[in-house]
Amino acid sequence: MRALILGGSGFIGTALSGHLLDKGWQVVIPSRNPEKGRFLIPQGHSLDVSFVMWDGNDALSLAKYCEGADAIINLAGESIAAARWTDDQKRRIRQSRVQTGEVLIKALKELQTLPEVLIQGSAVGYYGGSQTLAGPDAYTEFSPSGQGFLASVARDWEASTLEAERMGIRRAVIRTGVVLGPGEGALQKFISPFSYFAGGPLGTGQQGFSWIHRDDTAGAIAHIIENKDCAGPFNLTAPMPVTMLDFCNTLGRVMNRPSWLPVPGFMLRLMLGEMAEELILQGQFALPGRLVGAGYSFRFNDLENALRDILIE
Repeated sequence: MRALILGGSGFIGTALSGHLLDKGWQVVIPSRNPEKGRFLIPQGHSLDVSFVMWDGNDALSLAKYCEGADAIINLAGESIAAARWTDDQKRRIRQSRVQTGEVLIKALKELQTLPEVLIQGSAVGYYGGSQTLAGPDAYTEFSPSGQGFLASVARDWEASTLEAERMGIRRAVIRTGVVLGPGEGALQKFISPFSYFAGGPLGTGQQGFSWIHRDDTAGAIAHIIENKDCAGPFNLTAPMPVTMLDFCNTLGRVMNRPSWLPVPGFMLRLMLGEMAEELILQGQFALPGRLVGAGYSFRFNDLENALRDILIE
């Protein structure tokens, strides 16, 4: 079986590559810088991945790499936390996602044999923000899209490959929560202040924090690929979301550090502007109902066990 991963050099893509290789898949990653991408693949797998040169725009060259793929996974997109959200940065975030999806559809139209499945990236930001864990504000895959920049980007990202369904390709949309894992990623932004005994919740601490271990992210995507009944949206979040306060308290306990120094919302707004409001001060309690219903068994349901696996074991 052969998988092509757009965005395969990223935080999720590298974990997924290693997971699929362990299961006997062939993995192809188009990249603007193949040699740099190779260094990011998990140890022992870097030489097993086929990196190919692709400029991110040419549909015909992408079609050549897509031919013969059983699964295509589209994770490509500018990091939403890489820089302050200026108008230019917001444009890059949106275009990097939508343009790749549109080019992918053009490439698929050139193929002699279509892939069996397309996995389309998205995020729980699709739902907007909520403050309550139980009741109607706990988001499921059947919840409507919300308001704000992140929600609009997620909608456009998802829609960029919708035409694949009309082509007869099984398409699943993965709305991913906060992915926790070693190396880069959201967790590292918390570790540094906690290491210096300056950790604490951001904002009120009551905002939803829908997390998932990076191993479960890769495992869930593979599960969706390999189960032919899996189509439509799936929340890639652990079954037990927490508040920001609970997350920081648990991280402090695992690191043997206090969680005592909250960062007030007004300070985050001053430093980060609009990004602070949507990415940090708002949150989502998103539940993986369809993923559990499809038979996926999480390795890490409990946040403390997940953090101990990443930071200690």
